Amino acid sequence: MTVHDPAGDADPLAKQADARPVGDDHRAGEHAETVKAFSAFYRAKIKLLTGYLITLGAPPALAAEFAQDCMLELLKRWTTVPYPRAYVYKIAGQMWARRFARVSLEEPVEELPEPTSLVPRPDALAEFETRHDVVRALRELPPRQRQVLALTLQEFTPTEIAEQLDLDPATVRAHLWRARRAVSARVEGSGGKP
Repeated sequence: MTVHDPAGDADPLAKQADARPVGDDHRAGEHAETVKAFSAFYRAKIKLLTGYLITLGAPPALAAEFAQDCMLELLKRWTTVPYPRAYVYKIAGQMWARRFARVSLEEPVEELPEPTSLVPRPDALAEFETRHDVVRALRELPPRQRQVLALTLQEFTPTEIAEQLDLDPATVRAHLWRARRAVSARVEGSGGKP
């Protein structure tokens, strides 16, 4: 008798005691694992993704909204996306590019938007920019150079960036070189002071 053959007197249709649960219990367990894995990813990456969008030029409140939208898209495809980090950064860049191309940036307002968990102090960004000349220099870069440099600061390699942006890796390295040179010239030109 093999392992798969039922015992001589056992009911061949009887459920094996050591079999994996099937049905609702099994699906609930898989769902719980999916939620746990996605939640851990979300907590680790949402603020970085929001910062990336701000670096691309999105106002903080809009960056937080786009980051949330990207995470929702990822959640819908969580079990089929092999590289979730690359996926959310790619769609975040695409969302911002579509928004930027469609609508010109709004004029600044007198009153700052309400704080959110992703942007707890909207006025803190202005303070940060005032103290850090590099952030101002990033805003002056052409959009593609800014995007490549921002992804590099998020620890993506030129090859990974090339895959996300559908570019040749040599083109990514060229954009990165130009961006670094421009930022360096700007910072050195101001003496490294704000």
